Amino acid sequence: MNAISHKIIRETLLERIQSGEWELGELIPNEEELAEEFGCARTTVNRALRALAEEGIVIRKRKGGTRVCELPKREAKFEIPIVRQQVEATGAVYRHKIVCRESKKPPISVSTRLHLGADEKALYLEALHLADERPFAFEMRWVNPAAVPHIEEEKFDTISVNEWLIKSVPFSSGDVSFSAVNADCDIADALDVTEGSALFLVDRTTWYDQSFITTLKLYYNQGFKFYSKL
Repeated sequence: MNAISHKIIRETLLERIQSGEWELGELIPNEEELAEEFGCARTTVNRALRALAEEGIVIRKRKGGTRVCELPKREAKFEIPIVRQQVEATGAVYRHKIVCRESKKPPISVSTRLHLGADEKALYLEALHLADERPFAFEMRWVNPAAVPHIEEEKFDTISVNEWLIKSVPFSSGDVSFSAVNADCDIADALDVTEGSALFLVDRTTWYDQSFITTLKLYYNQGFKFYSKL
């Protein structure tokens, strides 16, 4: 057998999960099958799967096999909210629409955040979240396609980018800031408010291990109140 390490097996399995080869909740090959594929002992595969389980990426059950976690363990200090749920909590009807979608070179501030090379492109999206057809929040997001390759296939006609990423892509950590900002001309136009209006801004970047996934600025309309479980 080849002297392959459990760390390499862990990284390979993680790449398959992140690429969407195995969907959230899906049963993955058993230890015997993986050992045959990698040409190693079952104990080596066991160590790799145990590491992924400890990280909250997979769930292992005796006689039940190993599945990709449907809700991967988050190490963030707060739960990333789904905007649809925030809207519906007010009793309003939610709808979203993609305003802009294109693959292009990001500005230096974004490429630095996502750890992209100078010539690498990222997917840029602008989305408007509506509550009873009134602007609720405006999202400006960059996604690293290398970390989320299957995003290119998603049209986002029935689910927002915000909700799709939360449900489809595991992450281990991130950073976030909250601030009050004055709406510039473009943001004011998107949210149908007066230029200079005070808005609540969420600025967030998430990643898994060394793979940086997405960074966004989410502007909430006037009157929004932020709630988070401690």
